[in-house]
Amino acid sequence: MTNSELAFPRVVIVGAGFAGLAVAKKLANQALRVTLIDRHNYHLFQPLLYQVATAELTASEIAVPIRHILKKAQNIEVILDAVNDVDTQNQLVTTESGKQLPYDYLVLAAGARHSYFGHDQWERFAPGLKTIEDAHLIKNRILSAFERAEVEADPELRQALLTFVIVGGGPTGVELAGAVAEIARKSMAHEFRHISPELARIILVDAGPRVLAAFDEKLSRKALADLKSLGVEVLTNTPVEGIDELTVRLGDHNIASETVIWAAGVQASPAAQWLGIKAERGNHIPVDDNMNVAGFDNIFAIGDTASFIPAGSDRPLPGVAAVAKQQGHFVGKFIRAKVLGNKPPLFRYRDYGSMATIGRNKAVVWLNGWRITGFPGWLLWSVVHIYYLIGFPNRFLVAFNWFWNYLTSQRSVRLIFGIEKTKS
Repeated sequence: MTNSELAFPRVVIVGAGFAGLAVAKKLANQALRVTLIDRHNYHLFQPLLYQVATAELTASEIAVPIRHILKKAQNIEVILDAVNDVDTQNQLVTTESGKQLPYDYLVLAAGARHSYFGHDQWERFAPGLKTIEDAHLIKNRILSAFERAEVEADPELRQALLTFVIVGGGPTGVELAGAVAEIARKSMAHEFRHISPELARIILVDAGPRVLAAFDEKLSRKALADLKSLGVEVLTNTPVEGIDELTVRLGDHNIASETVIWAAGVQASPAAQWLGIKAERGNHIPVDDNMNVAGFDNIFAIGDTASFIPAGSDRPLPGVAAVAKQQGHFVGKFIRAKVLGNKPPLFRYRDYGSMATIGRNKAVVWLNGWRITGFPGWLLWSVVHIYYLIGFPNRFLVAFNWFWNYLTSQRSVRLIFGIEKTKS
């Protein structure tokens, strides 16, 4: 590295999700020294993570090594590590391995984990879905439940094994419920000798009045009808009061189930604690129109880490990929403008719509005021997700798997690795 390069402003990006990666791409091969930190060596396409959890895709089809994505960006170094602390006075980031990384600009895009709303003890019985490890755990529990039910002599225990409860009626919960129903009703039909997988109970529970509450009400009703057509039982206005190894408690009644999946809430990374500032609900950091953290004009928070309320709105932008990518692009352009002494851009969020799939030929899409459902909605959902996958091989493999699964109703990766001995 030349002396002139050593004098370049230093940018540290924490997190290689949609937001952090978007910043890195905007700063690639600029007169900047950029360090990207992530605890994993891959970028994960989270919108399709539920398909790994339900045996339709493999992890390698929705994840790409970060170094491969940025291999042509000569000014960016990638560090496999996690952040422990930020010294804002001396502008240093400290990692778990003990590295101290100086910065002139710091971008916090560390993502989020599932939130149990003060009941963290439920996690061991009801895993959430945010990482590849989560997806493999959930897939193992789903597939193992059918295998254990096949050899279970006690009818009550067998029924508990064949009862699947998904907590949370947002896009992840709805997509999981539809996928689990298709596994039971189609993929595993006629494969067992002592149980009928198609008679499994799939129950979707939400504390709110309807599923997909962030969607248009008509699309919410359509999603509910699609779920019911797949045999999913939907319980709204039903908060969960307890979860243990054998039971989900729902106030006036209990459900015996050994497979519970949590899709009810998220909380941001501990980035606010690193900065020593007060976070909002869900651990999110409030930011201004430039994505700056209050009191720090060189520190930005974006994606799931941030809480940004656009002008004219009374609620923060949702924690979805489209928001994260747009914020990341903006911050990248903003830093470039600051370094070059140019006028910084203004952030304008463009809402491209919302979509969720409920199973084969079933989806709901809100696109620029248009409601699209059924097969057209499912086809659009598929095309959009394939388009945004990083790397041509991934797009090709996902498209091929979906086409094959569409023709055969089979799940291509129904393999169980590392069976759990106990959930307690």
